[in-house]
Amino acid sequence: MKNLTVHIVSLGCPKNQVDAEVMAAILVGQGFQITPEPQAAELILVNTCAFILPAKEESIDEILRMARYKKTGALKHLVVTGCLPQRYGKALEKDIPEADLFLGMAEVPNIIYHINYLTSSSPMRCRLVVNKPDFLMNADHPRLLSPSTATAYLKIAEGCSNRCTYCIIPAIRGNARSRHSDDILREAAWLAEKGVKEIILIAQDTTVYGRDMKAKQGLRLLLHKLAAMEKIRWIRLLYTHPAHLTEDVLAIMAAEEKICRYLDIPIQHIDDAVLKAMNRRTGSKQIFALIEKARALIPDVALRTSLITGFPGETNTRFHRLVDLIRDIRFDHLGVFTYSREEGTPAAGLSPRISEKEKLRRRNLLMEEQAVISFQINQSLIGSRQECIVEGKSDRADYPFYGRCRRQAPEIDGMTYLKGRNLIIGEILTCTITDAAEYDLFGEIL
Repeated sequence: MKNLTVHIVSLGCPKNQVDAEVMAAILVGQGFQITPEPQAAELILVNTCAFILPAKEESIDEILRMARYKKTGALKHLVVTGCLPQRYGKALEKDIPEADLFLGMAEVPNIIYHINYLTSSSPMRCRLVVNKPDFLMNADHPRLLSPSTATAYLKIAEGCSNRCTYCIIPAIRGNARSRHSDDILREAAWLAEKGVKEIILIAQDTTVYGRDMKAKQGLRLLLHKLAAMEKIRWIRLLYTHPAHLTEDVLAIMAAEEKICRYLDIPIQHIDDAVLKAMNRRTGSKQIFALIEKARALIPDVALRTSLITGFPGETNTRFHRLVDLIRDIRFDHLGVFTYSREEGTPAAGLSPRISEKEKLRRRNLLMEEQAVISFQINQSLIGSRQECIVEGKSDRADYPFYGRCRRQAPEIDGMTYLKGRNLIIGEILTCTITDAAEYDLFGEIL
């Protein structure tokens, strides 16, 4: 049975993607064959997200969509992994009979054991395996990367201890646990040998890296050591909490050329009463001071944030402080979520609640404000030279390739369309920005 073809769907955040890459590599190492075609797969693995309601709905829809291949394709076994089983395992076992196996977060390194048992002739002992979410990957865990990629995520920690009142992640993934720096550097060296040129550091909160191990300036030292690795060209840092982002980290970003001048700071809100209700452990004065400090130390920094509209108690006055924030700060990139009331979180019991219609109206208003700002910022880049990583061929005759410059993170920001001949995927080249839209840039390779 080890020659089964497997199709893997990974939903949600980059942390989930890394887990899926680990499971894929384990299966390939044991003789399974990965296929990009779900209808050709004898086994399909859906790695799910359960962060907020839309993510849960997407996960369930994808499970049911994949289950149809039992009738229309070669599918024999459907396995569901990740956050959704960790959170709703018993309910899923009852409500989704189409799936053959549900596995929680701790089972990532044990995937081959469970699938070998599933595909054997032995009767199934149970369809649900969910234990304490204590898995923390290390450099000995294999990863299956796309052969054409020049970018890879590097998970430096797992779990979260912040306890924001709207967030269920600590219950799903456990408390914050950092990997040892030597282990991270070993994985980074492996990624570099595989041809990865851009390493993106991720965790639920990268700025608390090392604190559970009592490491002083753990993130700064890690960034310094990564920047010293010869084959790595770009280092990008995501998920920096405004309460924990320190001046020493900003200073190393300013000092090291390899570290992208790009800051992802999920602010969520700017009204002090809302921030307190969210348990964000920071206030508006600290947030403004942090952004001022970042721009003073890194004048060309590209700022990204995420905001939440419709949190309980967000009055019109409190909401319009978000509008003023966007106008005053002028973020380069911005995402907005409508508040999702998640059972089991402290915020679920808060009032007064905002209607879904009003949450969406407020979200749309913020995105309209940001679209104008993004367009103006991008227009100001016309004529500038930008270092750009080539990622693929586009469907445009005038700009036949696409990629990203240092100020753009994959998937969440816009991209840069490129004019040039015979560009090689994974190359990092310099281009001149010739045009700009609301979110995308257009450049010509020098």
